[in-house]
Amino acid sequence: MTSSPQPPVSVVRENARRADAFAPAWPFAKLALWYVASVSLTLLVWQSCIWIFHPAPYIVPTPRATYDVVVSQWSQIWPLALGTFRETIYGYAAGAALGFLLAVAMYKIRVFRSLSYPLIIGSQAIPIIALAPILVLVIGFNIYPTIIVVTWIVFFPVTINTLDGFLNLDPDLLNLTRVLGATRGRRFWFVELPGVVTPLFSGLKIGAAYAVTGAIIGEQAASSGPSLYQFQVAANNQSRTDLVYGITIVMMIIGLLWFAVVTGLDRIFTPWKYRATARRWFRRDKTRNASLTTND
Repeated sequence: MTSSPQPPVSVVRENARRADAFAPAWPFAKLALWYVASVSLTLLVWQSCIWIFHPAPYIVPTPRATYDVVVSQWSQIWPLALGTFRETIYGYAAGAALGFLLAVAMYKIRVFRSLSYPLIIGSQAIPIIALAPILVLVIGFNIYPTIIVVTWIVFFPVTINTLDGFLNLDPDLLNLTRVLGATRGRRFWFVELPGVVTPLFSGLKIGAAYAVTGAIIGEQAASSGPSLYQFQVAANNQSRTDLVYGITIVMMIIGLLWFAVVTGLDRIFTPWKYRATARRWFRRDKTRNASLTTND
């Protein structure tokens, strides 16, 4: 029995090089495929319910009718959706930064942690729908109350998850850095901070899921001009159910897009959760740098 001929080494190396070229993009493509599959399944269930229960079109429109009305009104929906997305980004960035800084301060200063923890928990007991009008009274009808509402929603999961990550670091590893004489700054940068990246991104992903909700609540209370929420209310007052459903889907897509961005960043900054070894191109670059250092 003869063995099949093996391909030349150059061909194997070329195939490996091509695979590595597409490897960094594959996780994002796979995530996008799962998003498409999930949305397709939702549309199938939606259409199946219409076939089975036969609801009136003014109560539950068909997916096709919803898609058509969104396309026909896209010139009006697009700038409003862009404004909501901008409010979401601003508020999310502020909330993520505030949550991380609070977690670091609470980890480093025990007295501050004891004093601020009950206040942070109590801040989430205030209904957002009740907080937004107060912000309007204090700040006025502009974009800032909406940004503060999004910040208010996002900072809490980031703070709690990051703080739990800090408090559950390996004590033996921290003691080892002290024995080796590492400064506080180096210990924080090389040991403590990498140790909380995973819980940090868990909080960031939770905040990303709720950020659009905060932006819509802020638009409801503080918007003095056209907004996605006001456009939906106008469509509802005109009994345009298909447009109401379409705007709701646009809101959901904004949230999915932002969640996908945060998930992509999670895959970039925490590759050890998805691969046991470094990418071939990363190992090759490290080997090349090491050889250059040796030659010098």
